[in-house]
Amino acid sequence: MRARGVNAPYLPDIPFPPSLRVTGDLAEALAGSEFIVAAVPSHGTRDILRRAAPHIPGGSIVVSATKGLEQGTLFRVSEIIEQELGEHVQVAVLSGPSFGAELARELPTAVSIASRHADAVARVQAEFKTAYFRLYGTDDVVGVEIGGALKNVIAIATGVVEGAGLGHNAVAGLVTRGLAEMSRLACAAGARRETLAGLSGLGDLVLTCTGALSRNRRVGVELARGRAVADVLAGTKMVAEGIRTTEAALALAARYGVELPIAAQVGELLAGRTDPNTALCDLMLRPQRAENG
Repeated sequence: MRARGVNAPYLPDIPFPPSLRVTGDLAEALAGSEFIVAAVPSHGTRDILRRAAPHIPGGSIVVSATKGLEQGTLFRVSEIIEQELGEHVQVAVLSGPSFGAELARELPTAVSIASRHADAVARVQAEFKTAYFRLYGTDDVVGVEIGGALKNVIAIATGVVEGAGLGHNAVAGLVTRGLAEMSRLACAAGARRETLAGLSGLGDLVLTCTGALSRNRRVGVELARGRAVADVLAGTKMVAEGIRTTEAALALAARYGVELPIAAQVGELLAGRTDPNTALCDLMLRPQRAENG
């Protein structure tokens, strides 16, 4: 990347700005940093933070751009950051409808920035804003993180529906009920329901379930075509966070005693214990219930 001035595997047509320096040395990268963006896949977050911790200056703001839950512990990424870096940093979570390829091309994008520290929200908004990038602040860290994680699971399900040719009605119903599942789990974990109706909930869900650049949606499309999960993953360099998040989300739902029927069927599909048609029948033939409550 340093020699070419471009990230060839992921953004081959986006040249780096002259001010960007590429390094594989954590000490060099972090020296004197006021803002640190952590965009590591969820399964690698704890390890890289542990190695980075000795080099992170006190008073830094660590901005998490990772959408997922840690398997086993079920911790959100902001919780992992706090555990590994301690109280000498402030943690903020950036999430919302934002394909990296579009943002790199400076196309208009709006996201949420969440932190328990109001000054951290204000500082990130001031530092990160541009004519094409707008950030809306909130203190609902739980809602922003649960929304960002769970929407990937629903996107896999939506991809299955699309890949199986089940129609627009099915996609609309699935997205809507998927939002209900996201809200149910987030509220059980302490979030505010209105957060899930915002950018990091509904906004990100719509993008990930309908956008052609969605990795998780693509996984679902390929599953509907009869491909195994391992084969789908072998054919892409990108990380589809929804695959790992599904199991963790179901475990978290069990902890709080809430139902996630769509996520449960995605889990069965990923494990190879059901097929798309059976999963759909199981969802459609569940006992009828009120829409709200």
